Amino acid sequence: MKKWAFVSDFDGTISNKDFYWIVIEKYFPEGEKLYHQWKAGQVKDIDFLRTVFQSIDQDEEQIVTDILNIPIDEHVPAFIQHVQQSDGDVYILSAGTDYYIHHIMRKYGMEDVTVLSNKGYYEANNIHLDIDPAHHHYSARYGIDKAKVIQSLKEEYEIVHFAGDSEPDSHPAVYADVTFAKDALQHILKEKDVPYVAVNNFKEIEQELIQEGFIHHG
Repeated sequence: MKKWAFVSDFDGTISNKDFYWIVIEKYFPEGEKLYHQWKAGQVKDIDFLRTVFQSIDQDEEQIVTDILNIPIDEHVPAFIQHVQQSDGDVYILSAGTDYYIHHIMRKYGMEDVTVLSNKGYYEANNIHLDIDPAHHHYSARYGIDKAKVIQSLKEEYEIVHFAGDSEPDSHPAVYADVTFAKDALQHILKEKDVPYVAVNNFKEIEQELIQEGFIHHG
């Protein structure tokens, strides 16, 4: 088995703002009502995202510009390098779409990172999702079942660390060896009695991994 992997959610964890909020605020104000319906459990996560991403109605150049303006935790590119230099593999695990994640990764030079997410593509002025119900990580609610992904990685690695910030991340947190929780995820895991390390950013995650002996500086 390989030694260890670091798996991170993207929206709200690596990025400081969910891409769907950028779309809602800029192009789809009606999406705020849909957001509340989704949070109330009346709409599936994947249906909420499909509706938002298909309401942009801009050419691809404008969409890519918006994506490249997504604010991220500025320490993430260095953090990824430090994990890789310490013999760890890095994965981004997102219930959003790989379409915008790949653009961000290229912008910041994040290399040799595996993205596990819902496949997305640009067509007819919008972002569309291409989800395969036959895929072994398929989830009817999220598109991708993050818990199944972590369970699969646990068969390959001795230790799997995970970082997340919101409800979808509470499911994989059950299976990760260590979960670093930001924001709402802290309260959710506390209520579920799932252990976690409370963090605000990737500098704090890195400090924890240095103390645990996973990241070696120099």
